[in-house]
Amino acid sequence: MTQVAARLVDGVRAIPADQWDACAGTGNPFVRHAFLAALEESASTGGRSGWQPIPIVVDGADGAPAAIAPAYAKSHSQGEYVFDHAWADAWERAGGHYYPKLQIAAPFSPVPGPRLLLREESAGPALIAALEAVTDQHGLSSAHATFVSPEQVPLFEQAGWLIREGTQFHWANQGYKSFDDFLAALASRKRKAIRKEREAAVQGLTIRHLSGAEIRAEHWDAFWTFYQDTGSRKWGRPYLNRSFFPMLGERMGDDVLLILAERDGTPIAGALNLIGADTLYGRYWGCTEEVPFLHFELCYYQAIDAAIARGLRTVEAGAQGEHKLARGYVPVPTWSAHYIPDAGFRRAIADFLVRERAAVADEQSYLAELAPFRKGEG
Repeated sequence: MTQVAARLVDGVRAIPADQWDACAGTGNPFVRHAFLAALEESASTGGRSGWQPIPIVVDGADGAPAAIAPAYAKSHSQGEYVFDHAWADAWERAGGHYYPKLQIAAPFSPVPGPRLLLREESAGPALIAALEAVTDQHGLSSAHATFVSPEQVPLFEQAGWLIREGTQFHWANQGYKSFDDFLAALASRKRKAIRKEREAAVQGLTIRHLSGAEIRAEHWDAFWTFYQDTGSRKWGRPYLNRSFFPMLGERMGDDVLLILAERDGTPIAGALNLIGADTLYGRYWGCTEEVPFLHFELCYYQAIDAAIARGLRTVEAGAQGEHKLARGYVPVPTWSAHYIPDAGFRRAIADFLVRERAAVADEQSYLAELAPFRKGEG
């Protein structure tokens, strides 16, 4: 068997974009070189952010990366959306140091996708072994791959990682030709409620969809104001820096959909989406004027309009949010994988996950019964 070398790299930008994307592909924008490198270059990761980029690479026989893990040394648990604060507290009380830990993720993005970026599928087990080796050799408490795509979960399971399940709310395109076509699949009461919400939300406003070169500097200025307001209320301080957004527009503009609500030509609210191969990913929203139902209109209903127009299969509108259920977004499972070297700590977490998994399954079954679709639909 050909020997496979693994190496730790000082940042995403240290790997040529073509080599990275040969592993990552183009279907999921959050693991592409352009997105992750923009996070670094804008100092949204690295520096004092607590997200130190250390991609882990398995080289192929040709000397180019056969597999890459978008890995980060984390000094906290912020910006992950899979919550392990109780685990950290338990390990610290037992006398250990939970941080730094190894995080395999798309930073600040609760978006399911590949966490093993594989140009050669056979390199997956070697990459997981490399993740374990980095964790062990550096004396880290743990390694965590969050929002793992469903097809990669078995790779982590086969390697003995603990699997954790969560829930998000996604909208599925059942071949709809228009928003009214989607509404026809809903129960009458829900259909009427959504129509009333949409009508109230846009009174006196103009809704604009912008992508690529249509997004100009003044649009990013407006959206930065929206993002700062939402970020300061949700997280205390925004995760992303001001320079990240124009970088995103410059480097991935055709994959960006910015939806703005304007009053008399002035933006008062906006929602930022990224466009994948078959999915519209809703990421950030904010406003400078409170308008009833406008959040639902920009983030959920306009996203459905855009997905139908583009023939996309799914809208993923971010983490949590049971209020999405009444608006046609149904509960779907998400997964993360966790490597815990200490046997006692692993047993405690494994016991917790058994109980949590049962509770999550019960919740998903209950929520599915509340879906707004007519019986037999959805």
